[in-house]
Amino acid sequence: MGLEFINKLPTPAEIREQYPLPLELAQIKKIRDAEIAKVFTGESDKFILIIGPCSADNEDSVCDYANRLAKVQEKVADKIIIIPRVYTNKPRTTGEGYKGMLHQPDPEKKPNMLEGIIAIRHMHMRVLKETGLTTADEMLYPENLRYLSDMMSYIAVGARSVENQYHRLVSSVCDVPVGMKNPTSGDLSVMLNSVYAAQHSHDFIFRGWEVKSDGNPLTHTILRGAVNKHGQCLPNYHFEDLELLLKLYNERGNLKNPACIVDTNHSNSNKKYMEQIRIAKEVLHSRRHASEVRDFVKGLMIESYIEPGAQKIGEGCYGKSITDPCLGWEDSERLIYEIADGLV
Repeated sequence: MGLEFINKLPTPAEIREQYPLPLELAQIKKIRDAEIAKVFTGESDKFILIIGPCSADNEDSVCDYANRLAKVQEKVADKIIIIPRVYTNKPRTTGEGYKGMLHQPDPEKKPNMLEGIIAIRHMHMRVLKETGLTTADEMLYPENLRYLSDMMSYIAVGARSVENQYHRLVSSVCDVPVGMKNPTSGDLSVMLNSVYAAQHSHDFIFRGWEVKSDGNPLTHTILRGAVNKHGQCLPNYHFEDLELLLKLYNERGNLKNPACIVDTNHSNSNKKYMEQIRIAKEVLHSRRHASEVRDFVKGLMIESYIEPGAQKIGEGCYGKSITDPCLGWEDSERLIYEIADGLV
């Protein structure tokens, strides 16, 4: 068997004991979680904005970015809840390339999972401590969830993971909103099946235990565009797409808290990062056009960092993505204010 055992990693319980979340930060998370949950249940008409780097590759620049977000959050708090993207696990289409800080706390050095686990916990905690903003991350490895779950207020399941049974079952354990992206094929039924599964209780194996979940009623959909058989991107953020997804929700009749987040990048923008501005404004227009769409579309997901675009590992530009290209800070800040002004 071609498998080399390198290090036995500490359990989440052991890591939490070594690097505990202070009680005052846990209380901030509790309050934030309740506020965010009310958006997805329809009790609040605030707008969710999950925004930040494609990958959180450097603690200092990520925290710098998050502190900038916190200042903007104060000015738009009556309309928008900002959740910083602190994505530390990166799915790779071919398996090659930077897989995130969990794998490589320093992108220019070799992988070290133990150092990575400690680094990502420290970074998420630092963002919360410095800004009062709880974070979002992608659940790429379900068994790693509890290394960070005491700090995160939002979890995303990616397009290549949404059909996976284990991701669905572990999502049913979570007590914060979990967004299920449509698969790269664009099949909406796959995404909705994933939402249904995560909203219900299950018995399964988790980290060597037989467990039973309660089900997560805050699980919802994320539209991120699709790719056809010719490799061409097919956007699904237009009014007709939102209307269709809502119709499919209603036809099922067995899904709780119908909700959708629109991912403005990936296949929706064909990774043309500046298109995110136009896409965000079109989604807001669709919400203004029809009250049922306004109630259904709860927010946006935007890839943004300090410097615009992307760079290769080792080029050394502070606050610039080393994975997908992102909006720069000036455009991002302006867009957040425009989103706030465009909400009804």
